[in-house]
Amino acid sequence: MCLLFFSYRTTPGYRLVVAANRDEFLIRPTAPLAFLDPDETILGGLDLQGGGTWLGINSAQRFAAITNYRDPAANRPEAPSRGRILTEYLAGDAGAGEYLQTLAENGARYNGFNLILGDAAEFFYYSNKNGSPPIKLRPGFYGLSNHLLDSPWPKVARGKELLRRCMVETARVDAQKLLTVLEDRERPSDAGLPDTGVGLEWERLLSPIFIDSPSYGTRSSAVITVSEEGIISFTEKTHHRLGGKIEPQYVHLTMSAETG
Repeated sequence: MCLLFFSYRTTPGYRLVVAANRDEFLIRPTAPLAFLDPDETILGGLDLQGGGTWLGINSAQRFAAITNYRDPAANRPEAPSRGRILTEYLAGDAGAGEYLQTLAENGARYNGFNLILGDAAEFFYYSNKNGSPPIKLRPGFYGLSNHLLDSPWPKVARGKELLRRCMVETARVDAQKLLTVLEDRERPSDAGLPDTGVGLEWERLLSPIFIDSPSYGTRSSAVITVSEEGIISFTEKTHHRLGGKIEPQYVHLTMSAETG
C-alpha cells in the first residue's frame, strides 16, 4: 500500500476512520477483500505473490497497515515479505506495543517500510528507516505515503485536507465520498515533487492521490471504520483495467468487535 489517511479518536462516533490506496504493478496477483481465516475474524486483501496483506483488521480491533519506504538504491530482492508482518500480527494474541517491541529488534531484515499498528487500547507508528523506536500516537488525523509519517508530500497534504472536509460535513462517515477523494488525480508542479531516486518522470507519475499508467497504478481503494459501538466496516473498491478503461468492483464486509 502506498497512501494512507486515518482519523484516530477524532471523528465523533468513530474510534477509527481509515482511507487508503494500494498502488502496485498491475501484473502482481492479488485476491480482493475477504475474511482471511476460517473463523471469519480477520479482514483484508491478500498478496498472492509475496504473501501477507497491506491493510487489515480483526475482530479484536487489531489494525495493521504498511507502506513501502521509497528508496530504490537500498532495495534487496532477497528480503522477506513485509506483508507477512501484518498477517502475523492480526492472527496473533500480542497487543500492538508488545508486537512492535519484538519487530523493532529485527526490522533491518526487511526492505524499508512504514507500519501503523493498533489495538483496542493504543495505536503506534514504526519505520525501520528513521532509526527511532515505535511511536505511540495521540488522537489525531494522520497521513502516510512512501516516506515518514506526515511527511509534507503534496498528495499527503492534499488528501488529509480533502478527507478532513468529508468527515466534518456530516455526522456519519460516507464511505463513497471517501472513495471518491481517493480517486483524485490532481498533479502538483515539479517544484513540489520529492526526490526519492526514481527520476522525474516516475516522480510525476506517482505524485497524484490516484495513480494510473499502463503498468503501474492504484489497484484498490479502501475505507475502514470502527464505530464507538464496536461495528467494524470495511469497503474495498478494486480498479480493474480492461481495454483501456477502469472498471470498479466493490466488496463490503462488516463484523462486530470483540469486547472484554
